[in-house]
Parts: sequence; C-alpha cells; structure tokens
Amino acid sequence: MQQQEVAKEPVKLGGFDYLIGAIAIALTVFQIWHGLAAELSAPVFLPIHLSWVLVLIFLVKPTFKKDGSPNGLYLLGRGLDFICALIAVWAGYRLSHFDYDDLSFLLDGLGNVDLYTGTVLIVLLLEATRRTVGWVMSLIAILFLAYGLWGNLLPDEFASKGFDLQELIRFHIFSTNGVFGAPLAISAGVVFVFVLFGALLQVTGAGQFFIDCAFAIAGRYRGGPAKASVLASAALGSISGSAIANTVTTGALTIPMMKKLGYKPEQAAGIEAAASTGGQIMPPVMGAGAFVMAQFTGLPYSEILLVSIAPAILYFFCTLLYVHLMACKLGLKGMDNVEKVRVVVKQGWHYLVPLVLITVLLLMSYSPVLVGLAGCLAIVLAAFSRRKTWVKFSALLEGLRDGALMILPISAACATAGLVVGVVGQTGIGLQFTQALLALSGGYLWGAFILIAIAAVVLGMGLPVTAAYIVLSVMAVPALNEFGLPVLTAHLIVFWLSQTSNVTPPIALAAFAGAGIAGASPMKSSVQAFKLAFGFFIIPLMMAYSGLLWRADETAFDFTVAILATIGLIISFACGVEGRLVNRLSPMLRVVLLAIACLMLVHNPVLRISALVALAGIMFWDWKKGKADD
Repeated sequence: MQQQEVAKEPVKLGGFDYLIGAIAIALTVFQIWHGLAAELSAPVFLPIHLSWVLVLIFLVKPTFKKDGSPNGLYLLGRGLDFICALIAVWAGYRLSHFDYDDLSFLLDGLGNVDLYTGTVLIVLLLEATRRTVGWVMSLIAILFLAYGLWGNLLPDEFASKGFDLQELIRFHIFSTNGVFGAPLAISAGVVFVFVLFGALLQVTGAGQFFIDCAFAIAGRYRGGPAKASVLASAALGSISGSAIANTVTTGALTIPMMKKLGYKPEQAAGIEAAASTGGQIMPPVMGAGAFVMAQFTGLPYSEILLVSIAPAILYFFCTLLYVHLMACKLGLKGMDNVEKVRVVVKQGWHYLVPLVLITVLLLMSYSPVLVGLAGCLAIVLAAFSRRKTWVKFSALLEGLRDGALMILPISAACATAGLVVGVVGQTGIGLQFTQALLALSGGYLWGAFILIAIAAVVLGMGLPVTAAYIVLSVMAVPALNEFGLPVLTAHLIVFWLSQTSNVTPPIALAAFAGAGIAGASPMKSSVQAFKLAFGFFIIPLMMAYSGLLWRADETAFDFTVAILATIGLIISFACGVEGRLVNRLSPMLRVVLLAIACLMLVHNPVLRISALVALAGIMFWDWKKGKADD
C-alpha cells in the first residue's frame, strides 16, 4: 500500500461532499457486513466491490479540475464522470448475476452483452487506475494486454500463442485469473479492514499517542526529533501501510522539529521518508503486499509475520544509526522539556490494547479479516473507555468515510495488477522472463539480485509498492527459486526491494512528499533518503546469503551469527561511508571498515565471527580515544 495507495491527504470532494461521503460510508458498512457474514461468494462480492470503488473514483477524481478549467468544460466532465459511474454500476450488476454454473460460455463463448460488459469494465478500470495511481500502471497493463492479443506477431524468442478478444475477456473477467484474481480479493477483503483500522486510529487520537510515545522515548537523546520520527514511523507506518501517508502524517510534526534542532531541510525530509518507508515492512501489519504474499506462497500470515520481525528491527537499527551519525557530525543535542515515558503511557495506554490484540490474533492464525474487524472495534472501544478520549460520532463517520476513500487507489492498482498477473499466466511469458534473467545474471545469484533490484526501482517509479511487488514477484520469484532460495525467502527479497522506489532517485515519492513539508530540494532529499534507507538493499542481500530468515531446518547458532553479521555489516558500512564512529575516521580505517562489511556477506561462520571480532576491536579502540576531535 504505497504512494498513492493510502495517501492520507485531504480529499477535495468539490460540490458532492455529502453524496460521496454517503457512498463511501455505505461501502465501508457493506465491507464490514461481508467480513462478518461472508454470505457472498467471490464471483458476486468482488464485482460489487470493484464497481463501488469505480463509482467513487469517478466522483472523487473528476475528468477536469474545477480550478483552472472553464465552467462549461468542468460540467461536461462531471457529466461524463456520472455516465462512467452508472456504467460501472451496470457492469457490476451484470457480473454479480452471471451464471457460472452454465458452462455454455466456455463451450460457445460469451454473448455479445457479456463481451461488451467485460470490455467496458477493463476500459473503466484502466481509466480509474490512471486517475488514482498514475498513467504508468495503466500503460503497463495495456502493454501486457496487447501482448496477450498480438504476442504471436513477435519474434519466436518473445512470441506467445496470441488470443482473440473473446478469450481474453473470458479469462480476465469471467474467471478468478485476471481482474478478480488474488490481488483484488486480498485488497477487497483483508487490506480494506486494516486500512479502516488505520483511519480509525487517526480520528480517535491513537495515532498522536504513538507519536507522543516516540518523542518521550527518544526526544532527549542526540538528534531526538529524528530518532522519534524513526520510532513513530515504525509504529504508524506498520498500520497505515503507506510511505507517503506516513511521511505526511508524522512528518508534519517531526520535520519542523528536526529543522529547528539543526538538521538541514533535505536531511529532515530524507530521515522522515526513510523511516516512513520502513513502516511497510514492520509487523504486525506490513501493507497490502504482505497479505498478497500470503496468498501467493500459500503460507499463513503468522509465519510471514514472525520471520519478518528480525529483518524489520534491523532496518530501523540501520536508520537510527545513520540518524545518530548525522547528529554527531552536525554536533546536535537532544530536546529540552521532553515528557516522561510513564506520563505519556499513563495517559494513553489503552490505545496499545488494539495493537496488542491484532498482533496476538494474527499470531494465533485467526482470519486476517476478522482480526482487522476486531481491531477496528477495539480501537473504538478503547477511545470510549476513558472520558477524556471520547470522540464525536461525526469523527467516527469521518473514519468510516476515510477508510473507503483510502482503499480506492489500492483496489484499482490491485485489480489492474491482476490483468498483468493474468497475462503472465495465460501466455507463459513468466518462464521466458525467468530464463532471460538467469542468462543475464551469468548464473550468479548476486547478478540476479542486482537485476531484480534495478527492475524494482524502475517499476516503482510509476507503480505503487503493492502493484510493483505483484508484477515483480510473478516474474522474478521463479528465477530466485532456480538459485535454490526457498519460496518465502524469494518473495520477501522481492517485497523488500519493491519498497525502494519511495526513496531512490530520480523518482522517490516519499522523499518528495517530505521535501514539500521541509521546503527542501526534492532531489537532494531523495539522495538523503536513499542513503538512510540502504538497509532495503543490504538486508535482502543477507536474506539471500545467510540464515537471516529463521527456518525450521536452521539452528539457533546459524540464526544468531546471521543477525550479528547483519548488525556488523550495517555498522561497518554506515561508519565507513560516513567516516565516523565515536571520532572521525582516517581514510585507511574507512577502507578497512568497508572491507569488513564485504566479509559479512560471505556465508562462512568462522569468517563472519572473525570479521565481527575485528569490528569490535576497532570500535573499542576508537571509543578509548575519547572525543578529542569533536
């Protein structure tokens, strides 16, 4: 759930506020009812959900903006929007009432009305995706659909059978292989309730409580606001699942405080972007992609949650280390008049109950949909459990509305990603991509890793994280499996690399959002964010080359060495690049630290332990020198 996926920005609803609010709240009520009753089958529920989403998109995202467009043109566009919304309702009705028990459509083909329905729905979906996610996602889907239609015209190395429109619509619309496949099913079911949970956290004041806790814990230390930003983003980003939403929400408070303390504007923006992006890999809720991963791998979400804890903590350790080194170089101190932790916790401890509840229930392998709904109920009850945290009924309605509006780009992106996944399955292009990747990598895992990382960054320039992960996983995971990596390890590597687009120049949307708040250069901010978030590249490498993901066939010793080696890699690399431990480091010592970092990648316990001992010796020697050169 990234970028435009769940961006918690003020939604300008024009003159249709009440209409849109009513439709959005009705969608949320429908989703809650379905989550509790589960009386509708997927072929009925998913078309209703998608048509509802399309209606809202065409109403919320007008063809022409009111500001800057002639009044007549704006009204004409609104009329077109209403027509598209009505067509979406009609298409949803037709599909939800389609008789799948009558197999004549497989033998004789679709009737004209159903063929038109499927074609129009794809067109509406691509346009809705363009409005909410961007034209790149729609263009990628169009290219894949074109390959499905005319792949037989390409050279033999890239050719496919080539399918006619009848076969394409039947496969992608009237089955569970395309638009109504796993990505949309996960978005409409699991992701919606957790997005709603995040919306309710904000309107009840729980989000502010987590920010206050972060400042109470880290505010008094060197570079306090920056460290508090990292901790707050770890907590809130896990729930919101959106790097941009997290950057905007927490950054509005933390970025000005970082600037006031002495951080440069681009540094403040980069810190917030790197920390907020990390929220999407932090359990218990790791964004929409993690739930899609559970569907793709066939593994329980609780298993994904458990193996992700250690890498996520290591990522935030990496970011905190860079923040600390940056504060040391700038000579920054902590904040004054920081509230004590016990005082903050005493005032809002009841907000921790919903988070603990959903974590425990997920670990107990309860249905994620029911867990999310239980969390939503728990956060409302928590708010009303103490008189001073009561919220107005209008605020709860706002949360219900925001939950529906925040799911719009997610569902649109997932439905469109389903088209890409469907074409890959229908044409077999995934096998060709795997073979090409293996050939280009020269048979080396590190070569494939670099190629996949580049592909992830390029895809992420125009796609939300979830969509980038879905597209890349169906193409790249089989290649990683060929190198002997387990399925879950391969998926987590791709999932982590898919996050990098938020912080990697030249298009780093989370960094750009932070730059807007900080009044900084977007490109300089993205460079800072990339440096701070280098754990997104290093930790997946350690997943591939060590036992960083604890598996049943792995010993506690191997796992411990892998954790320590990753910590050593982070410290030696960061300090080598920044040129500082306690004191400023000589060029020779920086080279030694970078060499130690490379040794940590070698999957040899003896070599890694030797490198760790050498690193510990350097750190002790530098600490004994004191701080004479500060």
